[in-house]
Amino acid sequence: MSSHILDRPAWNALATRQRSVASGGDRARRFAPDIGPLAGARDDGPASLAELAKLVPGDGTLLLLQADPIVLPPGLVATTTAMGVQMVAERLARGAVTAYERAGQRLPDADAPAMLALATLTKPGPFARGTPTLGEFWGLKEGGVLVAMAGERMKHHGFTEVSGVCTHPDARGRGLARALSALVAARIVERGETPYLHTYATNTAAIRLYESLGFRRRCAMHVAAVARDAQPAGR
Repeated sequence: MSSHILDRPAWNALATRQRSVASGGDRARRFAPDIGPLAGARDDGPASLAELAKLVPGDGTLLLLQADPIVLPPGLVATTTAMGVQMVAERLARGAVTAYERAGQRLPDADAPAMLALATLTKPGPFARGTPTLGEFWGLKEGGVLVAMAGERMKHHGFTEVSGVCTHPDARGRGLARALSALVAARIVERGETPYLHTYATNTAAIRLYESLGFRRRCAMHVAAVARDAQPAGR
């Protein structure tokens, strides 16, 4: 079984730096529903899996993300599964700063509706009304309209995740996502932490982009959206 703090990132974040926004107990936790569906168990023991199962809403899903193969407790089913990649940047690439990055602005609470609208349109990953409260989010606006953003999500001792990276379809191809990802990562490094992130293993374009900033692949990650099994017992 894996032992690195980032191997079970949701559990380790919610058990430490982000426990104030966690629901659950000593063996499994999830982010508050208004923040997002990410959840994790401390391990794959029966007691931890049973506690994880209790966190799954009756009419929705939780998202599991971990280096170990995902073990589902009785009564849960995986609605989707995928392989992801976890990347870390001990040192950012020289020359990552661009004109776009320097033009990025810290997004205030008042921009939360615009952030949610952009994320809903572009689907960078789980993003809910309360997601922007997890850390700094930076964006670029054109004509007063938010066209690109990037921010922070999971936080650990010594690490912070870069997340919510997205660009409006009409503004793609101009390096905005790269610039804002570099800006967020640089802010994390300035705090003495290591930036890390996740992307799907099939998203080769994103992987190349992050590698150009100095991120390297640390490990493969298993991803699954899980729900309660609607089938009656015995069928």
